[in-house]
Amino acid sequence: METHVASEATTIASGGGLADRYAAALYAHADDLGALDAVVAEMEALGAMIAQSADLRRLLESPLIDVNQAQKAALAVLEQQGFSKPIRDFVGVIAANRRLRALSSIVTAFGTLVAERRGIITARVVSAQPLSDVQRQQLRARLIEAGYGNVNIQEAVEPDLLGGMTVRIGARLYDTSLKSRLQRLQYAMKGAA
Repeated sequence: METHVASEATTIASGGGLADRYAAALYAHADDLGALDAVVAEMEALGAMIAQSADLRRLLESPLIDVNQAQKAALAVLEQQGFSKPIRDFVGVIAANRRLRALSSIVTAFGTLVAERRGIITARVVSAQPLSDVQRQQLRARLIEAGYGNVNIQEAVEPDLLGGMTVRIGARLYDTSLKSRLQRLQYAMKGAA
């Protein structure tokens, strides 16, 4: 049983399997309702709300909170924030299935599915400092030159990079970070000694 739980946790954390199934179910349901654009917008808003609220993340991730209480609290927050019935029902199903801890991964998987269905490529950009508008435009221009016409840029900041950035598109990683340059120099110096 522990192996099953560990593999399920790995699946949730990796954004595959469980999160993909829930995302696909929501996509199909929203499409059937003729409300796909509205659901996409609300899921983006939900993802932003989860990212910005430490209290909400604690509510979703805490194994110490009773499932029923967590469900009621999550649904109350969604209703207060003006989320539609399909989104509240969807989160209610997730909570009833004891999967609130996976909500963030499900939101991410939904965004990836929508982008894929719409022919949008996602570039995950991690930089040492937030990108300026000029840098963002230059990056987009470079990606277009490289053949990635319809690109959605997801940004994250990791000061550990020291400078530069990493860009991941699917399985490809473009790493121009100062941290990796210093590591390559360190390895080269070890080889020369």
